[in-house]
Amino acid sequence: MGITKGHRFPVSFDDAFPQGLVMVGEVAPDTEYQTRDEKNAGRPVRQRIDESTGKRQWKVSVTDPSEPNAKRKSFEITFLADVQPVPTTGEVLPGMRPIELDGLTAEPKVAGNGEFKYQSYIYRASGFRASGKSAGTPPQVSKGGAGVTDSSKAA
Repeated sequence: MGITKGHRFPVSFDDAFPQGLVMVGEVAPDTEYQTRDEKNAGRPVRQRIDESTGKRQWKVSVTDPSEPNAKRKSFEITFLADVQPVPTTGEVLPGMRPIELDGLTAEPKVAGNGEFKYQSYIYRASGFRASGKSAGTPPQVSKGGAGVTDSSKAA
């Protein structure tokens, strides 16, 4: 039995993106295409629903610092969630923040045109994960550790 087209492979975030990801911009609803006639008729824009999970789709642009090819560094991640996912890290530059993803899957696809085709992936995630090594935040020292002064314990 072969693997069917559209199969989503679960993948560890650290394996897929060893140097982490940088989110550029904000998470936004992934909306269906609307024709000019639909816009003129005043029909509301509809958010896409994932056929496999039945959850709403959200999109965000990211940059992969470990990608050597400049044209493939930036791409979109699709989130599958009932409510809009909220990043767990702060901005390091205006509109840019390091992120880690939870529930990451990869679906292989062919990208490119003509004789310049290459292997690519559609990445989907269930949300953001608490910051780790790629989050760009300094490690926190636990209370009572070396060099930490807790004024409530001072005699």
